[in-house]
Amino acid sequence: MRWVTYDGGSGPRAGLREDDTVRGLAAGVTVLSLLGDDGERLAAAAETARHDPAEVRPIDEVRLLAPIPTPPSIRDGLSFLDHLRGCYRALGRPPELHPAWSQAPAFYFGNPAAVVGPYEDVAIAPGSRMFDLELEVGAVVGRGGRDLDPETAGDHIIGFTFFNDWTARDHQMRDMAQGIGMGKAKDMAITLGPALVTVDELAPHVTPDGYSFEVAATVNGREIAKGSLAGMDWTWGEQLAYMSRGTDLRPGDVIGSGTVPGGCLLEHVDTPDPFAWTGWLAPGDVVALSSPALGATRQVVREAPPMIPLRTGY
Repeated sequence: MRWVTYDGGSGPRAGLREDDTVRGLAAGVTVLSLLGDDGERLAAAAETARHDPAEVRPIDEVRLLAPIPTPPSIRDGLSFLDHLRGCYRALGRPPELHPAWSQAPAFYFGNPAAVVGPYEDVAIAPGSRMFDLELEVGAVVGRGGRDLDPETAGDHIIGFTFFNDWTARDHQMRDMAQGIGMGKAKDMAITLGPALVTVDELAPHVTPDGYSFEVAATVNGREIAKGSLAGMDWTWGEQLAYMSRGTDLRPGDVIGSGTVPGGCLLEHVDTPDPFAWTGWLAPGDVVALSSPALGATRQVVREAPPMIPLRTGY
């Protein structure tokens, strides 16, 4: 199943995408409201959408929003350690990682208010000159839980969607220097979409090393990365188990995979001074993520809004 949230002119509505149409449910029903179990509600809603839809609309006549426009929470992991090594190399740092990276799956909390749809323009973060994309996949929690077992925690995932964690790298350097985690570097936009693709549809892509479907990212039509979720250093089960330790995961929570190796511009910096590099995103650039399994996003980068300084230019 491919579930979308769309606006056909009368407000957001949940729908089942089939081929080039969206089969809409009744007004007021959301994708989030269909979660909370092992998929029974989604399956029943799919039967309704197929046999008694509230409306059927051509896909090119509606505006696709994020499948869950405001998730209860967002946690972004870092399950590909080669991405981190690539960033270290670009910044001239030794690629050796601190042992902590192999002791627990790192993550930080994202901003649910920053979620944008798969075709919405994205403005550069105010004050940033080093704006970047990140090619990730987001897992959506279908059934909540606490203190999950890593062997079975992955069963709580109902499906997947693209997750583009837009990042202001210059702001990130300040965040990291302050030492309390990601802040304004990750605060302006997180793309989810175009659909929530349920795990049953992705079953043919499951291998002993994880999901094998390809994902790719392009900037202005030039491919910067291609990969898959196979070979993650931390499995989905391990990530959800760790994230649920001592706290609740809730239906609709979105968990980012972390960046597929090569899937951000930072990993491609080829000058000693990343501030002087000319390859960062600029107004008018077109960023697209694509996958035979998940669909595609396409977004235009726009000029940053004016930055109102706090003091001495900051």
